[in-house]
Amino acid sequence: MAMSSALRMASGCGLRAMPSTRVRFATTSSRTVNVRAAVVNAEPVVVKREDVITSSPANNVTDHIFEKIGYNLHKRADHPLGIIKAAIAEYFDDKFGAGVFSQFDDQYPIVTAFANFDSVLVPPDHVSRSPNDTYYVDSDTVLRCHTSAHQLEMLKGGATKFLVTGDVYRRDSIDATHFPVFHQMEGVRIFDAEEWESTGVDPIVLAQGELKDTLEGLARHLFGEVEMRWVDAYFPFTEPSMELEIFFKGEWLEVLGCGVMEMKILEEAGLGDKRAWAFGLGLERLAMVLFDVPDIRLFWSDDKRFTKQFKEGMFRAGGAGMTKFKSYSKYPPCLKDVSFWLPKEGNSFTENNLCEVVRNVAGTLVEEVKLIDEFENPKKGLTSNCFRIVYRSMERSLTDEEINALQDQVRADMVSKLGVELR
Repeated sequence: MAMSSALRMASGCGLRAMPSTRVRFATTSSRTVNVRAAVVNAEPVVVKREDVITSSPANNVTDHIFEKIGYNLHKRADHPLGIIKAAIAEYFDDKFGAGVFSQFDDQYPIVTAFANFDSVLVPPDHVSRSPNDTYYVDSDTVLRCHTSAHQLEMLKGGATKFLVTGDVYRRDSIDATHFPVFHQMEGVRIFDAEEWESTGVDPIVLAQGELKDTLEGLARHLFGEVEMRWVDAYFPFTEPSMELEIFFKGEWLEVLGCGVMEMKILEEAGLGDKRAWAFGLGLERLAMVLFDVPDIRLFWSDDKRFTKQFKEGMFRAGGAGMTKFKSYSKYPPCLKDVSFWLPKEGNSFTENNLCEVVRNVAGTLVEEVKLIDEFENPKKGLTSNCFRIVYRSMERSLTDEEINALQDQVRADMVSKLGVELR
């Protein structure tokens, strides 16, 4: 599922050492996904740095982001994201029959702006199209913001019941629950006219009823017998649109977004005589809740104290008796504040742009970036911001020397890239 709150549902730089040659891997099928749906079992192909970091004036992809392409955390059977993906697939096999829902998890993450936005009816003036929110390879090509970017081509390729899982990319804030690369799963189910004609039920009512039943069952499969509620929502690609919330550990938690697919999408796919439902969810969000993982950066860690705690098949329906993550030593944070005057003109400074500068310098060593003070100076006609940057390694204690070096580089980049005046 795509923009709006569906993108909020799930939102680290990895702790593993990167290879000296900056080459990442996708799949042969994903190379051609903008033409046809992927073949599930395909041979890997190289994704080069120049494929994503280009000379285009519109390009805003950093090395920090490029280095995440090809990690495929969702395809690792012993990884929390792979475990949750498998649990969801198991539920769909049990409910609809083994293999009824085709599964795709090799889609190429570089897509056209049309596929990412227009094909799912995102309005031309929607905030998600802004380079403040989206990673642009060039003016017509982006790193997908959501797995729905593959929906139209899947439908044109003849898929009628499918799950698509993949890494998605979004410029975002820095804290324990947000990371610019995360993983989504999308599900789509097409109805033929005979299905609603044989029951005498309105097709939208039929699709919505099955959708709710399916997703309530999924919530019980993942969380057990929990209280649920449906909340009306707006997504440009579904009508009606809904969000499913569950009451879990004393609070209401948004689990997923869904709805009955807009007819314009079906008509564009040559399926104007059909109806469909679709849903989308974030794997990190579910894994953090189900396994008690406190920081989203941990999903990128190769530290054995983390990885050894997760094994294929460890999921238990409803979470009953399932082993939870046990935190290991938490190393001390290092707090650095930076105060500055905002530029008088232009839009070079935004919080997302600041987070990109900090990430590109400090990677996974940055835990949080937070605005702690703001004031106006009427005499100067300037606005002052003060942001607190929290550095903390997930693996070791940081030295003052290395943190000071990182902070000095961040400050220099803020001036050269964001046009601020340091105070």
